[in-house]
Amino acid sequence: MPDYQFSLDIRVRDYETDSQGIVNNANYLHYLEITRHDFCEEAGTSFRAMQERGLDPVVRKIEIEYLNSLTMGDTMTSCLNMRREGARFIFDQNIYNASTGAPVVKAKVTVVCLQDGRLSRGDILADAFAAYL
Repeated sequence: MPDYQFSLDIRVRDYETDSQGIVNNANYLHYLEITRHDFCEEAGTSFRAMQERGLDPVVRKIEIEYLNSLTMGDTMTSCLNMRREGARFIFDQNIYNASTGAPVVKAKVTVVCLQDGRLSRGDILADAFAAYL
């Protein structure tokens, strides 16, 4: 597994699977978001703190490739690297089966920042994540 700026282990819960016991594709979007939220908190900020400052990071686009399935009871390792491209913040996120190391999901999440309800360059957000950019 490559090096990442942040990783998080998450266990699949039974209600996240379909009738065949396979994780429903929409739940992977939740796992990716949980990882970004926990990353923000580890980096020293939270979505609540950002909102109190008038900042709202919002997802603009998600590109996702499903590679292998997770099933009920599996544990995954959800990883990310963050970078900036102009006003966009890019999260390269991957999920691996924690038991086998097999890649499960490969995603690129593009986030933009609204400041007081208006699209901004995200400089305040960039300052908060300077150690990662």
